[in-house]
Amino acid sequence: MNDSFALRLDDVTGLLHVSGELTFATIKDILEPSQLLFGSITALDIDLTDVTRSDSAGLALLINWMRIAKTDNKKITFHNIPAQMLAIANASGLDKLLPVQ
Repeated sequence: MNDSFALRLDDVTGLLHVSGELTFATIKDILEPSQLLFGSITALDIDLTDVTRSDSAGLALLINWMRIAKTDNKKITFHNIPAQMLAIANASGLDKLLPVQ
């Protein structure tokens, strides 16, 4: 696992915690591990509280995760999307598509 980010599944709550950076530099490294984790859980509840930095690649990752969830017929919900990511989503009109809780 890359030092710039971490994925951790909480066995008690079922939340997938994402921490660190979701940027152009880290996205390619987080994609495969996240897909492996997605295969082992039924609902994708993703907590982004500990994301320290994000850019448009981070938003693209969320959109990709939504596509994977739809393909696998799984519900996906994002929790605590960082302000940086929400600003990019708002500017591009994608904020209305994000399943946020």
